[in-house]
This record gives sequence, structure tokens and C-alpha cells, in this order.
Amino acid sequence: MKPIWIVDDDQSIRFVLEKALLREDLPTRSFTNARDVLAALAAANDDEPGNSGPQILVSDIRMPGSSGLDLLAKIKEKHPGLPVIIMTAFSDLDSAVSAFQGGAFEYLPKPFDLPKAIELIRRAVQESQREEVAEERMVAAPEMLGQAPAMQDVFRAIGRLSQSNVTVMITGESGSGKELVARALHKHSPRASGPFVAINTAAIPKDLLESELFGHERGAFTGAQTMRRGRFEQADGGTLFLDEIGDMPFDLQTRLLRVLSDGHFYRVGGHSAVKTNVRVIAATHQDLEQRVKDGGFREDLFHRLNVIRLRLPRLTDRREDVPMLTRHFLQQSAKQLGVDPKRIADAALAQLGQFDFPGNVRQLENICHWLTVMAPSQVIEAKDLPPEVLASQALTAIGAAARAVAPAPAEPTLAPEAAMALPSNPPTPADPSEVSSWENGLEHEAHALLAAGRTDVWDELTRRMESRLIRTALLNTRGRRIEAAQKLGIGRNTITRKIQELGLE
Repeated sequence: MKPIWIVDDDQSIRFVLEKALLREDLPTRSFTNARDVLAALAAANDDEPGNSGPQILVSDIRMPGSSGLDLLAKIKEKHPGLPVIIMTAFSDLDSAVSAFQGGAFEYLPKPFDLPKAIELIRRAVQESQREEVAEERMVAAPEMLGQAPAMQDVFRAIGRLSQSNVTVMITGESGSGKELVARALHKHSPRASGPFVAINTAAIPKDLLESELFGHERGAFTGAQTMRRGRFEQADGGTLFLDEIGDMPFDLQTRLLRVLSDGHFYRVGGHSAVKTNVRVIAATHQDLEQRVKDGGFREDLFHRLNVIRLRLPRLTDRREDVPMLTRHFLQQSAKQLGVDPKRIADAALAQLGQFDFPGNVRQLENICHWLTVMAPSQVIEAKDLPPEVLASQALTAIGAAARAVAPAPAEPTLAPEAAMALPSNPPTPADPSEVSSWENGLEHEAHALLAAGRTDVWDELTRRMESRLIRTALLNTRGRRIEAAQKLGIGRNTITRKIQELGLE
């Protein structure tokens, strides 16, 4: 185990901490000033024999030469993941605030209670070890993360397809990582040296999609001042990823089928056939079989695309991956924002693991971005989680409480002749408390608000219900408001107004 470095010009402080940590089987190394610490860190980075870097660093804030805050800043610049505990006198609380802003793990006030100091150091050691494991996992699997059996099946499928050019259909809910799988299939295929070109067919207006896919000749339409190569030509020799293929207009499906059949197509306004060598990977969150039955998707195109199907699991079907993904996204968010990565407490991680994630992995990634910006300290506690996670936990608790106190339904009494008319093995009815758990929760919440003397119960509960409905519909349609309004059975203007009123922009 790496040693704990203690930095203090006071020999008595060093002695007390050294003896206490040694009794806990925690190795130590002591320094009297910041200059010696930085020199030892540089030697450890050079892999000098006998010089091991620290597990954590405990430093006084006031020392001759450089202060503990100066040392903290220099360490965080080169070792952002190293936990640093700053020791400070009670009169140095302003400095303690500066320590937190500089990325300190925690501060230890002097004079300190020795058992509490050792407990704090142990917590920092555990956090350091956990972060080391997380970093090792990220180095080992930077493309995709997942230990759940369902994800291991996906990884095995990618491995089996690694030397194949076969067409693949990826299905899964929005936000489950379909493009990541498509990129992995390309990277590990014989076409890895060629381009990977992605296009979301649902995000491009119907009038422009044909030109985006197949390109156009100069003068083909108003504004076409030059010839433009489409995505099929751009992906020549590589892979073309067609996301949300279920939303492709019906007339374009015919053109796509022709390209998949013989590799030839015409640019918009063109008269010469263009030949392309492209592997197509398609993805959708829709039930294409049902789309075929409804007449919205060509059956021959479906069979052409559906050669090999990869089904991605929902995040709720791989909850064991939530801790690993959370730490990965927190590291990623911190790197993007240019800040120190935040750590997440076990209690917060456990609560996050119980969330249903209607937006799947993408929603978890967004939550980690939110936490990186909004969480008030370097260690994310359960109370710091975003409102939708806390609200979900509260509703679950309310529903459980409502079911616990709900009276058992009275058994109906039947006349003898009626009882004789019943089948010998009637189907078991659903438990009413399970069927209406959300209604029971609503009733319980209404009782609580009324008991508190609130006079806006109708507006409050209606606002919360509308907010949850619209948010869920927008997640389902990947932010497309018109489609969300259609699914909810409300007008386009209504959903726009509600989004503004409820602050869901």
C-alpha cells in the first residue's frame, strides 16, 4: 500500500499522526515543508527506486516557505486525483473555504480529535482506492463500459462480427448507446481504416434527407450552386450508420433498398449512376415489425437491414453498471469543463442506482454533467442529486407507505347459486393496491398537503403531474415537441405553452 504523506513543520503533530496511523497499519512518510514534498513527488514520477508516491496527503496550511494552499494548487495541477486533507486552526476557516475551492478532499481543524482524524484519513484512503479502480477500468475499456450479463452478450456479438461486413440492425430504447455500438462495430471491422459516417434520419427534414444521403448535382434545386457528395459517397470504403431508420420517409426507403441491393445510386438531379462500397449499420428505438404491419416501413427493406440484430438493454436491466458508468461520466464531465473530478458517496450512488432512468445511459450522462456543475462540494452526497431523482425516490416512498396503510379489499359475499356458477379455477385478479399504487400515492400526497393547510393543492399536484408527463414524453421522442404532443393527445401550442410555464425549457 502506498504511504500517507504528512506535511507539517510542527514535529509534535507529525509524531502523533505517525504513531496513530502505524497502529492502524497505515504506512506514513513525513515532511517539514512543501518544497521537499514537491521534490519527492517529482522523484516518484521518475520511478526512482524506493520512492513511492502517496496514497493521500495531509498538509498543514501554514508552513515556512510555501503554504499548504500553494502546495495544494501545485499538486492538483499535476495529480488531480490525489486526495489532499488540509489541517487548519479554527481561526483559518476562511482558508478552509479556499482549500475546498482548490480541490481539497476535506479539512482537519486543529486541535483535532485523534480518532476522528484517523477516521477521516481512512475515508480518504478508501476514496483514493476506489478512484484508482475506476481509472483502471476506464483505461481497460474506454470505448464501452458494462459488466452486466446483458452487456457482455453485446460485447461477444461485436467480437463475433469483428471480421464481417454483414449488415447489422441495432435496436434499443433512446439513450441506450446504439451509436457507441455502431462505432465499436466499425472500429473492430476490416473497414476500420475507412470513414465512419453517421446520420440521424429523424433529425433531418424530409425535403433535405434525400440530398443528405445521396448528394446532389449543381442546379438540382434552388440553392444548389455546387455539386455535393452525400453520406453514401462520404462513407465509401467505410461504414454508414443510419440512426432512427424507422422514421425514414416511405419513398426514400425504396431508394435505400436499391443502394443496398447493388451499391448504385443517383445524386439528386443526376443522370449518371454512382458506385459506392459501404457497410450499413441501422438503428431504431421503434418496433419495426409493427411498423411493417402498419404499412409505414417496407417489408423488403426490413429484411435487407435485419440480417444480424443486436438488442441493447435498458439501463434498468443493467443496474450493476450504474456505479461504473457514473464515475466514468463524472471524470468525463470534469475533463470537458476543465475542473477537478467530483467523487460520489456510496449513499448517493445507491440512491442513483434505484432511479428508473427513462432516458437510459444518456440520461445518466446528463445527470453527471449536472452534478459536476451544481453539486456544492467535491464529494456528492445523496441530498445533492438532481430533483428528478429525489422526486422519484419520494414518490416511491409515498407509494410504499400508501400500500402499507391501505385497507385490504373486502371480500364480496355471493349467494350459493352464484358461487356454484363460478368456474372451478377462476383467474386471479390483479392486486388492487399494485394496480393503483400511483393513485394511492397521489391520494396520500393530497392528504399531506391538505393537512399542512395548503390552499393550492389542485394547482400544485396538477403542475407536478403535467411536468412529469411532458418530461417523460419528450424523453420518449428525444426532444421532438410535436411528436410528444401527438402522443400525449394535446396540441402543439399547448405543449409549447406548458413547457414555458413549467420551466422545462
